[in-house]
Amino acid sequence: MAHLSAVELHNWIALYAAAGVCCALGMIMSLGLILVQLYREQAWATLTTGRGLLLFIPNTWWRWQKLYLLSTPVTLGIVGAFATTLAWT
Repeated sequence: MAHLSAVELHNWIALYAAAGVCCALGMIMSLGLILVQLYREQAWATLTTGRGLLLFIPNTWWRWQKLYLLSTPVTLGIVGAFATTLAWT
């Protein structure tokens, strides 16, 4: 059974924290963008019918998920670049 040294443990904690911060920023930015898009399209105008009301939440969720997933390569790049700056020995 392998054990982590103190340096390795601190580096992994730092990497998880960096990934968490990047994911939180991606979530906030994609949420802001979806709200701007909904405002520009005046999406509440489609809520007049039962079908529009029923599909509003899933459509909005799907659009937000697509925007959020677009931040994945950026998050991986930032966290990967951060990992190269850490001393692992």
